[in-house]
Amino acid sequence: MNDGKESPFRGLGLKKSPLGDLGVGIINYGAGNIFSLTSALERLNIPHGMVNTEDDLEKYSHIIIPGVGHAGAAMEKLEHTGLITAIKKLNKPVLGICVGMQLITEHSEEGNTELLGIVPVKTKKFDKLLNIKIPHMGWNAVHHQNNLLFEGVEDYEQFYFVHSYFIEYNPTFDIASTDYGLKFSAAVQKDNFYGVQFHPEKSGKAGEQILKNFSNLSL
Repeated sequence: MNDGKESPFRGLGLKKSPLGDLGVGIINYGAGNIFSLTSALERLNIPHGMVNTEDDLEKYSHIIIPGVGHAGAAMEKLEHTGLITAIKKLNKPVLGICVGMQLITEHSEEGNTELLGIVPVKTKKFDKLLNIKIPHMGWNAVHHQNNLLFEGVEDYEQFYFVHSYFIEYNPTFDIASTDYGLKFSAAVQKDNFYGVQFHPEKSGKAGEQILKNFSNLSL
């Protein structure tokens, strides 16, 4: 609700804005959780479509990089689309989800894979010596910073995770963290690029709020 007061939430140069007619473009590269994601966007009445070519990137005001499975395999599939250079040059809001978040980091221990390198942090494997079950699967509390992506979301809200690799915590880029044997980044931001390790499309009302907030960001 806009009560005339300035929002306490920060977005590092981004601000809230109506979505407009362009909507959300989902990178379609064969490694994404597209059905559950599109279902969530439909529930929220957020216009969306698939991005298959570089020209498609220009049709949408916001871009989502979905992803499940192996980061190395996902990166290989993304390379086959020919979209990598164009993605790195995007100056509109971009959100990586789960493996899509890992793809915007610089390196993954999964397959010793070089990734997009947009956010200069690394994706690492959970250590069995932490005496935790791997993969990290289920609901976990997320502690977030005052960032527009989390506006309207309670601190320590529960989100749904499924992953065996995590993004190392770096306070420069971290906008939300989670503890599972150790502290790691549940969400990151660098300029117009965001990433969330959890699945907002499977995280109930809180997850829907994340998708809604993302869709309302603009430069």
